Amino acid sequence: MKHILFVCTGNTCRSPMAEGLLRKLASERGIQVEVRSAGVAATSGMPISRHAEAVLRDHNVEGPPHSTQLSSNLVGWADLVLTLTRSHKQHVMQVFPDSVHKTYTLKEYVEDDEQVLNDVQELDSLFATLEMKRALGQEILASERERAIEIRQRIPSFDISDPFGGSRDDYNIAAAEIRTALDRLLDKLG
Repeated sequence: MKHILFVCTGNTCRSPMAEGLLRKLASERGIQVEVRSAGVAATSGMPISRHAEAVLRDHNVEGPPHSTQLSSNLVGWADLVLTLTRSHKQHVMQVFPDSVHKTYTLKEYVEDDEQVLNDVQELDSLFATLEMKRALGQEILASERERAIEIRQRIPSFDISDPFGGSRDDYNIAAAEIRTALDRLLDKLG
């Protein structure tokens, strides 16, 4: 059984919707997964957003009742860490460097364009090198910065839109983005 951890900012909107929806969709397809979610800036125990809860209810899904702070225990538990944005992914890789091999954005993980995947891999490697240089106080070359910019411009956005503070429609749009990616994820896992 695969253990999947979804990560967003506060664990009150996107990642709880992803957790609940994946649990239901996987069950419908007979795919065994264990799913959890957490936030990089979550306060554990906060209720999930009322709009996220309503979206889940509309899909006959029970989501997590409250938020959870991202921790080393959760990252260690996961076979796969799927973030909702690139900045969440970078945060996870920076704080939990041992998770680099299993951390992706949700949309990136289900991407099947080989050139895009090669660009993502090169950018991740370059990001790790630049972070190491920063930590060691080494100079970052202009050519390294330019290469990162060049690659970033070619890669499509792998971010799920953030509905926080928005209308119910904003939550429906985010949920639809998540659901599309989850269908592709289940195709890949099945």
